[in-house]
Amino acid sequence: MSDEKTNNAESEAPEPDQTELAHSIIESLLEHTRVVSDLIAVMAQALDSDTTKALTQTAQWQAYLESRRKMESTREDVEKFANQMKQLSEHSSNTN
Repeated sequence: MSDEKTNNAESEAPEPDQTELAHSIIESLLEHTRVVSDLIAVMAQALDSDTTKALTQTAQWQAYLESRRKMESTREDVEKFANQMKQLSEHSSNTN
């Protein structure tokens, strides 16, 4: 019976290497998004005011802004996820 409980606990908790890999991948994606956003902002600054005004009136620009807002909340969610995985990993290490 105790072997069965151990197997269940191991299958429920991801291995620390997997959680670190997942966190690393997500962080890389978020960082890339931040860099792209910064590049877009610099490019927008290089445009004249009429072109900038026309650009910011497009559906694509509005979609970009909405996506950027979502990415900010996603960053917070990733941090929560990372903390939960870290706690789970620590808990798993303490019970072994």
